[in-house]
Amino acid sequence: MRKISKILFELKSWVENFAQKPYAGLALFIIAFTESSFFPIPPDVLLIAIALLKPNLSLRYALICSIGSVLGGMFGYLIGFQFYELIGKKIIEFYHLQNEYDAVKTMYDKNAFVAIAIAGFTPIPYKVFTIAAGAFQVNFSTLVLASALSRPARFFLVSGMIYLFGPRVKKFIDKYFDWLTIAFVVLLILGFVLIKYLR
Repeated sequence: MRKISKILFELKSWVENFAQKPYAGLALFIIAFTESSFFPIPPDVLLIAIALLKPNLSLRYALICSIGSVLGGMFGYLIGFQFYELIGKKIIEFYHLQNEYDAVKTMYDKNAFVAIAIAGFTPIPYKVFTIAAGAFQVNFSTLVLASALSRPARFFLVSGMIYLFGPRVKKFIDKYFDWLTIAFVVLLILGFVLIKYLR
């Protein structure tokens, strides 16, 4: 466990180093894309680092991150749909996420859209949901729409706070991100309940 933590810490530092590179935007896109299907470090790490260096461009980078992540989710869906036994299963096993993968099936049976939307915003490993969506043959448009709602909401929230309040907001994000996540999820669920009630 200690060895894994060290590897993840080194990977996090490696990702953060891209913030000062001239190709930071491309690196952010690639990391956002791959994190949605197999890479372990969330793109928020690089997004925050870039936004702190270039607050005036933070919303632009949030857009890049969002596009990369949604497209990566589609790739994760393809892995689950066409190559689960060959690739998808190995990814799930590598990260020891089999229990989470099994739980996702139950969530998808209840409401796949809500499950993906919540997972897309929260720190839950998004790759589990994208691969599972393909493997369990969730409607592809459901994955795309839920991802297009939740991923930008997450990334623009972080970048928007840095854009408005500058570097001092980083500590706030680090400290209260879980609470912000819970608040968003509650609002999201209430929104769906309200839509259902108004029909």
